[in-house]
Amino acid sequence: MTLESDVLAAFPAEVHIPAQLVADAVAASSAEAPRVLVVLDDDPTGTQSVSDLAVLTRWEVADFAWAFAYIRENQTKPAVYVLTNTRSLDPAEAAARNEEIVRNALAAAGSAGPRLQLGFVSRSDSTLRGHYPLEPDVIAATVAAETGETTDGVVIVPAFPDAGRVTIGGVHYMRGTGEEAGKLTPVAETEFAKDASFGFANSEMAKYVEEKSQGRFPASEVIVLDLNIIRAGASAQDPAISAKAIADALEPASNSTPIVADIVTENDLRALALGLEEAERRGKKLLYRVGPPFVRGRIGQEIRTALTSEEAYAGNTPSTSGGLIVVGSHVGVTTRQLTALTAAHSSARIIEIDVEKLLVPQADGYIATVVSDVVEALHQGDVIVHTSRLLIKTDDATASLKIARTVSAAVVNVVNRTLKTFPPRFVIAKGGITSSDVAAHGLEIRHAIVRGPMLPGIVSLWEPVDGPAKGIPYIVFAGNVGDDQSLAQVTRKLSATF
Repeated sequence: MTLESDVLAAFPAEVHIPAQLVADAVAASSAEAPRVLVVLDDDPTGTQSVSDLAVLTRWEVADFAWAFAYIRENQTKPAVYVLTNTRSLDPAEAAARNEEIVRNALAAAGSAGPRLQLGFVSRSDSTLRGHYPLEPDVIAATVAAETGETTDGVVIVPAFPDAGRVTIGGVHYMRGTGEEAGKLTPVAETEFAKDASFGFANSEMAKYVEEKSQGRFPASEVIVLDLNIIRAGASAQDPAISAKAIADALEPASNSTPIVADIVTENDLRALALGLEEAERRGKKLLYRVGPPFVRGRIGQEIRTALTSEEAYAGNTPSTSGGLIVVGSHVGVTTRQLTALTAAHSSARIIEIDVEKLLVPQADGYIATVVSDVVEALHQGDVIVHTSRLLIKTDDATASLKIARTVSAAVVNVVNRTLKTFPPRFVIAKGGITSSDVAAHGLEIRHAIVRGPMLPGIVSLWEPVDGPAKGIPYIVFAGNVGDDQSLAQVTRKLSATF
């Protein structure tokens, strides 16, 4: 481990930048031709850093038309999230889904009045797991095929400071917590780098790009926007100096040149946003491959304070039934959060789904028993449903994804049948694939509004605006965020019995 203070000592202090300065720059550039960012979110947890934005779990042209109309009619910030769930798909399926979404978004934008200009964001994991460079490659190719516009650069910004992921000197780190606070661990040395489907060996972002592109993009050709560039205006506290330095550094970008950026604070994200705005004003065509908070910084949205219990139910009357907490993630922090919740919430009923029983032909009968138990328990109070903590892995990435999808399908079945039998007071889904499938299929959400975070900077609340879950707060909780008490804290805000 390395001390963060020691690493930062080599760089300038941050430049203080109000969110409104970025928002004004975005509005000015959109004055003649309105522009919307379409965020292809490879699991639903990317919404945890934003508020009051539309989110789609389907991507037909009509769905984009609804989202673009929502932005226009409600004068929200110019971004819409599309839940692709591609982190749970194999590469061929992920590529096809990205292409379909981009084509449909462009078609809807072409028929919107006035015609919209679209920017595309490939939102992925702050611990570097996901289909890279496949997804930005497909987005760039589809944009070129549909519009003739070529991509100059792909801006890679995995940092998520709220959750302890920062990039300094071109190296991506995880911050320590508790006794390890103030220390940094290179992300390739964490459990996330050993992911069965998306493992990696390099924490230095330029080398990560070379590794994942199998040498197509050599590390030496990656443009690195380190803190000397991001914070170029530090001595004068002048954001314009930083914006010019960033835009100047991007001048050589062409043919999807990878561009990686140091980010430690929200001010760094805003400085980067102003620089990207300037580069695009000069004519650079950019795509983005990013972690959760990038979009908030890019559109100039203020950091939303955590929602209160009252705000979580605003405009809706809470049910008197218990709430449903569904836990599918297997990363270490999730297991610790589950342990802390079950220890603190003594009145909650705990129901474990035995993963091994889901992988046999008789699984349907077992799932029916689980549903019956959940419905009965919801009449009394909150119910915690979790998959068994034994992680069944194989050495084959495709087989690992298949097991994960089988388990997720069972969880979805339980949630959907429960919803239609006895709707819960709230639903919390813990884990990326879990929360995606629960949203789109378990709760049958098609359109929702991200209201804001349940904890500072992390864990988002969606308000479904259609379907059988309309009005039921839905909490999207990434597997790899928060401390040991975070799941209990969110549950306590929503529960009538905790």
